[in-house]
Amino acid sequence: MKKRLTDVYDEAFVNIIEDLVDHYLVVELENCKHHIQTSRLQHCLSVSYYCYRLAKRFGWDYVSVARAGVLHDFYHYDETSEDKIEGLKHLRSHPFLALKNAQAHFELNPKEKDIIVKHMWPITLRLPKYKETWLIVGVDKYCAVREFFNLQRKIISSRQVLV
Repeated sequence: MKKRLTDVYDEAFVNIIEDLVDHYLVVELENCKHHIQTSRLQHCLSVSYYCYRLAKRFGWDYVSVARAGVLHDFYHYDETSEDKIEGLKHLRSHPFLALKNAQAHFELNPKEKDIIVKHMWPITLRLPKYKETWLIVGVDKYCAVREFFNLQRKIISSRQVLV
């Protein structure tokens, strides 16, 4: 049985990201493998939701964090395909590709742009400007390690969600 986002996430979070996850190119992230064990959409939803919850608890800009979390890995080549960009080049370049794609389809504020393009710090070298960017830097790495080693307690399987 398929679940709606509001069956799993709180309604306020869903309202913030709804226009993003309704976009066909974001939905297509479900077809891109990410960190071996998950889809890129699932990874982005996990990072977004954890950051949203933490930012809300800290009294930070949880709206920008939630939206940028969904878009921080907004690129469509599969990391397991022959077309993939290898190693360090991928780690350094994909934030810029994600930002380019996000700006082409959505209106972004300066904080969301900073979050997307600097989420791979220290590999991307440029220091994050906002505390919300630092939050996503940490949560993204936390989620990646859990996904890579299949340790995550899945918040939601994106395959079970009507997007």
